[in-house]
Amino acid sequence: QVQLVESGGGLVQAGGSLRLSCAASGSIFRINDMGWYRQAPGKQRELVATITSGGSTNTAGSVKGRFTISRDNAKNTVYLQMNSLQPEDTAVYYCNAQVVTTSSILRNYWGQGTPVTVSS
Repeated sequence: QVQLVESGGGLVQAGGSLRLSCAASGSIFRINDMGWYRQAPGKQRELVATITSGGSTNTAGSVKGRFTISRDNAKNTVYLQMNSLQPEDTAVYYCNAQVVTTSSILRNYWGQGTPVTVSS
C-alpha cells in the first residue's frame, strides 16, 4: 500500500503565503508524475500544478506566477509554494502521485486533502 500525507494548509489573509507538503510512503518502487489539485465548495476538482520525476512542470493559468510546484525525489515529497493568495484560491487541496509499486503495478494515489482558506 501507498499513503500520501499532506500538510501545510490553513487560514491566511489575502496577499499571504502558504507552503503545502505531501509525503508519499509505503510500497514504492518509483514515483512518476506528482501534482496538486483543488476543489472549491460546489465546484469540480481542478488541476493546480504537476511535476514529472525529471522536474518538468505544468501550472494552471489561474495560479501561474503565484504558485510554484517542486519535489524532492529522495524524500518522495512534493511541495506547493503559494504566494499572493486570493479568496478565490480557497479550496481543499489534494496531492496526487502516479506510483509504480514494489509489485510493479502502476497506480494513481490521492492524499486526504488539506483545506486552504483565504480571507479578504
